[in-house]
Amino acid sequence: MEDAIKTISDTSLIKIELVDNYMLTLIIGEAALETIPKILFKHPSVAKPMKLKNRYPDNILLDRSFHHFAMNVLSDAHKRGRPDLVHFSLLEATSTPLYLNNKLNIHVHTVVNKVITLGTLVRPPRSYFRFARLIEKLFNDGEIIGNDATLLKLNESPLTQLIDNLNTNKTIGLSRLGKKSTPQDVAKKLAENESSTLVVGGFPKGNFSKEIPSHFDELLSIHDMPLDANVVISRVLYEFEKLI
Repeated sequence: MEDAIKTISDTSLIKIELVDNYMLTLIIGEAALETIPKILFKHPSVAKPMKLKNRYPDNILLDRSFHHFAMNVLSDAHKRGRPDLVHFSLLEATSTPLYLNNKLNIHVHTVVNKVITLGTLVRPPRSYFRFARLIEKLFNDGEIIGNDATLLKLNESPLTQLIDNLNTNKTIGLSRLGKKSTPQDVAKKLAENESSTLVVGGFPKGNFSKEIPSHFDELLSIHDMPLDANVVISRVLYEFEKLI
């Protein structure tokens, strides 16, 4: 598994000036990342390809590119089946100086209330195919181990519970329904605390479930247009690094 995901050696870190005891937590929330649900197992667009490949649907990621017609029966179908969005977002976040200096924790909370936690300085494979196979293995095994360390860990938790358990000084959620703001303002609010949490939706359309915003200290919007999660993450983390 070392060829699919790797940790970064100390010699490759990009150094910037950071507050020594500062830690930012990023949550990609309600991410469109899950294996094919049982309700879709018998649909032709799922069953036939799986039979040909001799694979089980519950070990395959739900992907709208392949399962579009089957997904019509799912609740919140517009928010599901986009694992590529999570891949883009993780590539963006784990390539930042902030992350490479071990000042950023990352959790992926999925639409089916599973939580993926990245180990220290773990970076996902750049190939989407390898990323998908890795996440499928994670969903099956519960963790990915490499070099005697846990690279990825899978747990079950609602997003609200994850936020409460982190217990950071400030939690900011980003949504088009939030108060108008800018990436610079969001970064400033995060940097005012030694530990903060930034929550960005990991779904292609829609908004956070109605019970979630009450667990944010602030719900903000950085643009009138709906932006992909990886774009939002890159803009806010860049402004955050400029401040600290």
